[in-house]
Amino acid sequence: MATAREDSLGRQAGREAPSPSVPPAPSTTPDLSEPAAAGRPPELGPAALRALAHPLRIRILDLLPSHGPLTASKLGEIVGESSGSTSYHLRQLAKHGLVREVEGKGTARERWWERTPGGFSISSAGKDSPASRQTAEAVNIEFLRLRHERVMAFVRAGQNADNDTLEAWMGVTTFFTSNKWATPEQMKAVVEAWDRFIAEHIDPLSGQAGAPGALPFEVHFDAFPTVDPEGNPL
Repeated sequence: MATAREDSLGRQAGREAPSPSVPPAPSTTPDLSEPAAAGRPPELGPAALRALAHPLRIRILDLLPSHGPLTASKLGEIVGESSGSTSYHLRQLAKHGLVREVEGKGTARERWWERTPGGFSISSAGKDSPASRQTAEAVNIEFLRLRHERVMAFVRAGQNADNDTLEAWMGVTTFFTSNKWATPEQMKAVVEAWDRFIAEHIDPLSGQAGAPGALPFEVHFDAFPTVDPEGNPL
């Protein structure tokens, strides 16, 4: 049932008051990707989805946007694997266009990799078999688990942050939840409005890696029914 969008830029419904949060744990370099096209990006095909259905490959794909280009060795240090292992998984991801080598950087022995610009979506709808739907759901769940880990790391980082840092980030970070009742058509309109917001306000921020004062940041937007198709609470 679920459809998830992943783009190299980054993409609940409670009370309707935004709550200030705390500074994030530091990352190395921000996203180097190009702006994604407005609207839902292309859905992964069956072969690409099967290639992605590995927790380490999902983690690699999840790390590259926030850390910037990385070598297999550096990825190995981050995820606790050998460079041979991360190199193999990078090559598998590259076969399906999910990552690519950075042109003009590195050597034949030490190649640099980045997330392929643009994005993709993963949906369990329209799959021709229960196994395909389960694969799509498993990949989506792993992406969401990793996203939750980053949110919790962000919250925990505030415990050791100084007051100046907390004040600097107080007005620019928020977690927002809103529960409403809406028809599918109204929900669709909200999602389409969000796509327009991305094109106008988020996509133009691409390519700012290394800019003075710029840090990697992440934006979440979730819109989903809170009941199953029979009307039972999830």
